[in-house]
Amino acid sequence: MPVSHPSSRRARTWTTLALIGLPLVSLTTLSACSKKASDHPDQTANQTTVTIGYVGALTGALAHYGKDEENGVRLAINDINAEHPTIAGKPVTFKLQSEDDGADPRNATSAAQRLVDAGVAAVIGHTTSSSTLPAAGLYNAAGIPLFAPAVTNPGLTQQGYAYVFRPIASDVQQGKSLAEIAVTRLHAQRIAVFDDRSTYGIGMADEFEKSVKALHGQLVARESGSDKETDFNAPLTRIKSQTPDLIFFAGNDGQAAAIAQQIRNLGMTAQFLAGDGVHTPEFIKLAGKYAEGAISTLVGLPLDKMPGGPDFQKHFQQQFGSIQLFSPYYYDATRIVAKAMQAADSTDPKVYGPKIKSIDYQGVTNRIQFDAHGDLLHGQITAYQVQGAKWVELP
Repeated sequence: MPVSHPSSRRARTWTTLALIGLPLVSLTTLSACSKKASDHPDQTANQTTVTIGYVGALTGALAHYGKDEENGVRLAINDINAEHPTIAGKPVTFKLQSEDDGADPRNATSAAQRLVDAGVAAVIGHTTSSSTLPAAGLYNAAGIPLFAPAVTNPGLTQQGYAYVFRPIASDVQQGKSLAEIAVTRLHAQRIAVFDDRSTYGIGMADEFEKSVKALHGQLVARESGSDKETDFNAPLTRIKSQTPDLIFFAGNDGQAAAIAQQIRNLGMTAQFLAGDGVHTPEFIKLAGKYAEGAISTLVGLPLDKMPGGPDFQKHFQQQFGSIQLFSPYYYDATRIVAKAMQAADSTDPKVYGPKIKSIDYQGVTNRIQFDAHGDLLHGQITAYQVQGAKWVELP
């Protein structure tokens, strides 16, 4: 999952989509919604309440991701409510229902079922691919649109579900960009791969390996370590025996910090490369001096280059503090739900859901359109390196 700035759970070789003639999204403008209330919201004579569900890692090792995501949804809901939208001539209030899955697939389906039972109009989540994949079927069966702004595993949108949307790039694109960094930009001669055994980590590592082979790079080792562990000396010692000049890690920031330190303690000088799960302030905090020089990719544009990035950053920080990773993408996903309801004149998922497929939305993060599978069109990847204890965009 995205950061000191995101990407936001999304061409990836540092190209920028031209957004000619498209107005920037306002953080405080949503046209009044309209005429037909759904069966899902609670209604009174004078007001309709629409519940948006968030589910993710609000506790556990990835809670800093989850709170960042939840705050992105919360900020969007606050902004929408400040605009006093109406539907069917009645005032509408959006509210948030949050559920915690602790980034544990065993908890994900029960958290998802609670949202289904509550009759939410949409779900924004989960934090990890391994939690989202088993839960997605429950939302699909209930006809509830799911937005997954932090989930990059390609399998999410390959299950044939009608209303699953990924407003970031997938690991197919990210794996290709990471391989190009390793082989083409860094000219690595001996590449080792390490994954955290999670759905996200294995999927990312597989896509990276596939793309390295396509570029005729040399892979010398593939090792794994649990995302619940912090001692990786045994697999890293096996990697050391293959004398790699680059080690790619597919996983999240906590394990990455331990691995970065243990690589150096074992006397290896290999370049440390990772995907978007490592691109957080937390990685630098945990790894300390061992973070220096690490390279990661991040789905999407740098925050200062996003169409609405600088304004969003100021707006978010005033209420919640620093952005960790994907909160801008969660913000956009929530606004898209409201936009689709406006286009459909309804808050009923069965009515507004089809409108999402044809949406063309200028968000904080980018221009957002979806392909037939629910994947983001025109996904982008940006590369960064830790320099002076900060993530700095690579030219």
